[in-house]
Amino acid sequence: MPVDPWAIDTLAFSGIEARNVDSMMVMGNGAALGARSGVRPADPGLTTTLAGTTINVSAGVATVAYAGQGVYRCAFPTSVSPGTYTAAHATLNRLDLVYVRVWDNSVDASGLNKADIVYLAGTPSASPVAPTPAGTQIYMPIATISVLSVSNGSTASVSTAVRPYTVAPGGILPSSTAPTSPYTGEYYDDGTNLLRYNGATWDTYQKVPGASTAWTPTWTTSTGLHSPSYGNAAIDCRYYKLGRLVNFWMNIVFGSTTNFGASATTGDNWQFTLPVASAMLTYPVASVTYEAGTSRGVSGNAVTTSDGLNLQLNVSSAAVNSVALQAGVVDSLSPWTWASGNRLNIVGQYEAVS
Repeated sequence: MPVDPWAIDTLAFSGIEARNVDSMMVMGNGAALGARSGVRPADPGLTTTLAGTTINVSAGVATVAYAGQGVYRCAFPTSVSPGTYTAAHATLNRLDLVYVRVWDNSVDASGLNKADIVYLAGTPSASPVAPTPAGTQIYMPIATISVLSVSNGSTASVSTAVRPYTVAPGGILPSSTAPTSPYTGEYYDDGTNLLRYNGATWDTYQKVPGASTAWTPTWTTSTGLHSPSYGNAAIDCRYYKLGRLVNFWMNIVFGSTTNFGASATTGDNWQFTLPVASAMLTYPVASVTYEAGTSRGVSGNAVTTSDGLNLQLNVSSAAVNSVALQAGVVDSLSPWTWASGNRLNIVGQYEAVS
């Protein structure tokens, strides 16, 4: 059937036609002609505060969507007080609701055509929840008021966590939860990361961290025997995580009270925990330099363990300056008998599990 397009001279728009056209300007909700209710991000409007027991809501604008009716745009040019909150219950706490309501007689048969701010007291309970407006109501929550019982002090506090945000189509929505019925390429900001829908799942785009993070690897052996300990070793280990990419650096100078896990034979292979679990299992992820104090260093690599939680170290170069090397992975006796002043340097990167 033909429709009236916006905006052509001589055509008269009905309310439902205008509201449906307005849906084009607001973030969708996954339904045909649907839209997302909300206030604008960073808009201080429609903020609920308390002055004693009096409820006040600041001036502001909102988009209130209703299934099958498009969107109602509401502007409150001055602050509104929906009244005072109900007195506290003697022993039970309560959670009340403050919301924007639209009365549209053609939809709710209320006999009214207006918008206002409404207060609705909740039910006192041991586990209070915010009430749901009864009947056919076109509304959008903007705040809850937690009213403690008389036995708990009769105090009240406001939370605006229930107040939704909405943006223009293609805008980045600030929300702690993912939008429903997302489209490929849609973004939202959960307060920590930016996420993009790839058609199946949400990809996370972490903010670039300002600096690397220090961590102290747990030092163990593959057998769990002859456990080493740092003692007074100087430990400078840091990592930098961007998305699932982890860059890390380890600089350890062993001290006079370091316990290397000395044993009569080799085989208690050293292990150092990674800062975050690796998705690359039994995989070389770092280069290593071993320095025996007065002699020049020898090199090797570091390989992740089969659980992705640790590094094991290998020696891959020959001795220099007549330092005798033991073959195989690094332990208390390889590539030499470790002592105070010896240094371990590791630089690497890998893909984290998340």
